Amino acid sequence: MVRTLFCVVAALMFSTSAIAQSFPSKSITMIVGVAPGGTLDTLARLLAKTMTADLKQTVIVENTTGAGGLVGLKRLTQAPADGHTLMFTNMSLVIIPHLHPTANVDPIKELDAIGLVATVPMVLAVSNKSGIKSLPELLDRMRKEPGKINLGSGGPGTTAHLSEALFLHLSKTKGELVQYRGSGPALTDLVAGVMDGVLDQTVAMMPLHQDKRILAIAVSSPARLPQMPDVPTFKEGGLPEFDLAIWNGVVAPKGLPPAVAARLAESISSAIDGPEFKERLAQLAAQAPSQAQRGAAPLMKLIEQDTVMVAGLVRDVGLIPK
Repeated sequence: MVRTLFCVVAALMFSTSAIAQSFPSKSITMIVGVAPGGTLDTLARLLAKTMTADLKQTVIVENTTGAGGLVGLKRLTQAPADGHTLMFTNMSLVIIPHLHPTANVDPIKELDAIGLVATVPMVLAVSNKSGIKSLPELLDRMRKEPGKINLGSGGPGTTAHLSEALFLHLSKTKGELVQYRGSGPALTDLVAGVMDGVLDQTVAMMPLHQDKRILAIAVSSPARLPQMPDVPTFKEGGLPEFDLAIWNGVVAPKGLPPAVAARLAESISSAIDGPEFKERLAQLAAQAPSQAQRGAAPLMKLIEQDTVMVAGLVRDVGLIPK
């Protein structure tokens, strides 16, 4: 009996070691649920390039778009749990079940977290035609004229949409959330003065602010960004509760072999520590995770926390249009 048990344990150990040594055995597909361009796609391609060199197999970014991210998510959950199909995603992942309640998708039950890659702060900007010069001025106007201020985003379920709903909730103000088909058109209308404001990630907002085409009035980072030193934090503007940063990370189909998950997490961590990745993150005003924030457990914790937060926004703010 003891000998049999020993043999079983030895076989399992050999099997786990063999899996780790043979992985990856072919190219890896990294699904991105949005069109090319923008923060998510940019980070995914940067990560894929670095992981390709580390894993000695090509990591291919596949933009699988449609239905607010549902198509990409379904593509992932239907793939074999062998580590050769991954998804680079962000906190908009947890909105998908609310956008499509009949699709029966559950990120917590159907996915394995691999690791956090970066967090990106949000920037609130207003049109130059709005006459608003600061966050306190915007909040004052929104409280005096409830529902008059409009805020544009790239569409239902995007991180901008989620952030704007959270902003209204925390500031106890009312505004009109206007949905566009992509952040580009929303920002175009912000520049034109059609939209009063937009709350989006730094990569989209910094160039427009630096060119003085819009006015950034608050950033969600703990301190002012070196790339935008003239923009106060939300805390400075009187809304310290709004400290949202958009996480970006890698997930896989449920049931990934532990050895494969560990190898992927190791590769992601190695990429994060590389000079090219660090330089690009600095350009995007994004932050790499600390050692304690890396790996599966911290990312899954973020997914679980945001699942609760989004459910509250759906209930209290009407995040998802009826």
